[in-house]
Amino acid sequence: QVQLVESGGGLVRPGGSLRLSCAASGFLTSREIMSWYRQAPGKERELVATISDAGDSTNYADFVKGRFTISKDNAKNSMYLYMNSLKPEDTAVYYCVVLTRGWWGQGTQVTVSS
Repeated sequence: QVQLVESGGGLVRPGGSLRLSCAASGFLTSREIMSWYRQAPGKERELVATISDAGDSTNYADFVKGRFTISKDNAKNSMYLYMNSLKPEDTAVYYCVVLTRGWWGQGTQVTVSS
């Protein structure tokens, strides 16, 4: 059974940092392109970042370039999102996704507020 379990969300002040984790089971992260999506209240879900199956290629949405870093540890079957210089507009539920398979995690809330 495929599971994607996100963790690491929380409340952080503007300018702060968080690390999100996605623990995968039921499949090998080394065989899948994986992504982080987010959804803010009243807005549609949007792609944040994508990482290749091997973890050697990444892409970012313009609004996070230079601030967020996506990575994978295929030995741990996990994916991460390092978020720096957080802004209030980064407030959203963040999801771990394997889009080609239609697999989504339950999400983790990130709130950026003073």
